[in-house]
Amino acid sequence: MNRKIALLDLIFYVGLPLLIWNQGRELIGDYPAMLLSTVPGFIYTLYRFWHERRVNITGIFIITTLLIGTSLDLLAGSAEKMLWYQVYFGFAIAGFHAIFLLIRKPLALYFAVDFVSLQGFDPADSKRLFNQPTIFKWFQWIQFLFVIRGVTLGYLKMWLLQTYGIDGYDAMLIYLRVVGWIFGGTITGLFFYTSIPIQKYLQSNGMLQQQNSLER
Repeated sequence: MNRKIALLDLIFYVGLPLLIWNQGRELIGDYPAMLLSTVPGFIYTLYRFWHERRVNITGIFIITTLLIGTSLDLLAGSAEKMLWYQVYFGFAIAGFHAIFLLIRKPLALYFAVDFVSLQGFDPADSKRLFNQPTIFKWFQWIQFLFVIRGVTLGYLKMWLLQTYGIDGYDAMLIYLRVVGWIFGGTITGLFFYTSIPIQKYLQSNGMLQQQNSLER
């Protein structure tokens, strides 16, 4: 992970939310403080979306989940309800990923197509290549990790909420972010690992020239 991005993630997803929560809950109350603590992450995510120009399946997924999550936060009406809504929404996203896993249409594959298209490769050709059996199975594993990540984070947040209540919100921010980084690192590593079976497939089928033709 780029050090600058890691530092910005730490500031906007952990540092500023903790500062707003701890300093604001006595001044404006638990729910308004918790709601305001999500603003830095929301703005930062939108900035990353705009900066990286993710107008594709990946971008649509990020913006859609962000808007739904923010809407649920606004509708909650209380700090505790807001946290529970986040738990339910997290499980819903995990279920969404599970559906695509079961129907063998892993979103991970489409995310990878979006990524390589930004590197100058043709999306249609990339999709055909990634659907080859020896390559496709790795995207299924990544999709499975998306499901496991969602379920793990959901149960962890639910346990923290049941154990510590809203007073444990600061701990939730830290623990969930750390676990999220662990899963994120593993998933990113698997995405990069797919380059190995891709190269093997191209070599075994004498298609190294086709790899070059994927470039626009």
